[in-house]
Amino acid sequence: MSITKESELTGMIKVSEVVGTTLKLMREYAEVGMSTKELDEYGAAILKKHGAKSAPHETYGFPGYTCISVNEEAAHGIPSEKKILKEGDLINIDVSAELNGFWSDNGGSFVLGKDIHNHQPLVDASKYILQKAISNIRGGVKIADIGLLIETEAKKRGFKVIKNLAGHGVGRSLHEAPEDILNYCVKTNRERFIKNTTVAIETFISTKSTVAVELNDGWTLVGNKGGCVTQHEQTILITDGTPVILTEANELWN
Repeated sequence: MSITKESELTGMIKVSEVVGTTLKLMREYAEVGMSTKELDEYGAAILKKHGAKSAPHETYGFPGYTCISVNEEAAHGIPSEKKILKEGDLINIDVSAELNGFWSDNGGSFVLGKDIHNHQPLVDASKYILQKAISNIRGGVKIADIGLLIETEAKKRGFKVIKNLAGHGVGRSLHEAPEDILNYCVKTNRERFIKNTTVAIETFISTKSTVAVELNDGWTLVGNKGGCVTQHEQTILITDGTPVILTEANELWN
């Protein structure tokens, strides 16, 4: 969305703080032996306490309040009592919500407990690449150039990017223009980032796959060639200089 007045910025700051805090607290709450359903219900309670509504639950009828994807799941994992977290699991939590007519989105992947499956290099790459991508965004920069940066940085580290998942505009709804802030360069895309707009920037870095495919449950996405995928996401306000990270309460880079 385009921020045209102080009240709009205040609204985006408030909802972004709620989703950022929820993500941080869920990450800290996760433990071995817990079901993803229990973790989701913990997140739902935090959103409710702040008067926020889960975006996937409200908008799309998603069977959960947050998306929790484990190991080979790339995104949109459904919280379940049957899915029990184990030592060394690669977990992704994606939290988006609406508060007072404003929407914000953030997410992050992390390793639970000891890194017995060597997922940490993928997690670290994704976090670093998101940070570098955001630091290069300002009004007038081509969206395709940020996609090129993300893919180039992933390749440098021996990883790939998922090409059919993308960042997006956010603010008055969960998904707004620009709808495809991709993790690779589409040379024909001449669209540029616009000053004073809010967007969700996300990295989708993978070990083997380049396309996410949907499972029979109608929600969960996995890589087309297997392997693992990490996602990190921040909602930002674009300026003439360094963007303002509205969801910084998630402490993704701490």
